[in-house]
Amino acid sequence: MRRIAVLVLPLLALGLLVGCGSATSTSAANPAVSVTGGFGQDPVIKIPAAKAGSKLAVKTLVQGTGPVLQKTDAFVGNYAIYVWSGTSHKLAQSSFKTKTPTLFAGQLLPGLEKALLGQKIGSRVLAVIPPKEGFGASGNPQAGIRGTDTLVFVVDLIKNFASNASATGHQVSNGGHGLPTVTATPGKAPVIKMPSGKPPSGLVSKVLVKGSGPAVTKGQTLVVQYVGAIWATGKVFDASWTHGQPFGFPIGATPSQVIPGWDKGLIGQTVGSRVLLVVPPADGYGKTGNSQAGIKGTDTLVFVVDILGAFGS
Repeated sequence: MRRIAVLVLPLLALGLLVGCGSATSTSAANPAVSVTGGFGQDPVIKIPAAKAGSKLAVKTLVQGTGPVLQKTDAFVGNYAIYVWSGTSHKLAQSSFKTKTPTLFAGQLLPGLEKALLGQKIGSRVLAVIPPKEGFGASGNPQAGIRGTDTLVFVVDLIKNFASNASATGHQVSNGGHGLPTVTATPGKAPVIKMPSGKPPSGLVSKVLVKGSGPAVTKGQTLVVQYVGAIWATGKVFDASWTHGQPFGFPIGATPSQVIPGWDKGLIGQTVGSRVLLVVPPADGYGKTGNSQAGIKGTDTLVFVVDILGAFGS
């Protein structure tokens, strides 16, 4: 079953979050690749007009002082990716240029995972990843990456999130009074109990836990935990908690990357908050519904969304 929104984030489009592997020690970085620029700045990456080496090369360019990145963590980062083909290279993607940090969640390419696990948040890391530590001999034709191509990454690690991260503010409501009632234990998925009456006809956005962070603005990369259920049945059809990692997406994007009710109901809320969203069909999946998730075109949806962080614009 697909998640709440099908993301079209550049990093995911390249298919970089699909590999597997475990953290191991790596060699020093290839001295032929040089990087200038401080943490948070668009890096200047110089790759020689020569063939890449065959070994994974990693170098910590800026040493952070934050917590160490663990295997079960997700993290928000900025990145630049070059494809090194023979004696030539080209920039594939850069969130530094688009100013849209990305949530790295799930398993990474083996070489990227080895390069980043154990690094401290606040670090800038250079990783030169040979094919065997990347997409292998088959490459990634959809992304234009051949089986002989080396990948060059520069990644800034901005903030990490535990798999069970949740809202950090103070509780102001548990819903009810004609709306669903929500109960929760910190670090665990909220439980939604539906009322017996009919759902409201319009979108409802109600703060259950008020966070003390900044207000969410259009264009930011939002990191959340969520539970989604169907009003008519109470059935939970999706939850980030069951995926074992938070969910990241650009809010208010054009075209929208999430259902309209999320864009409308979460912009303006503060980081650290838990928000109850009651979403009518027009602000959800429309008249067609989502058969894969068991959602009919007449179904009102209920979400409990924990806003963990907001980054970028």
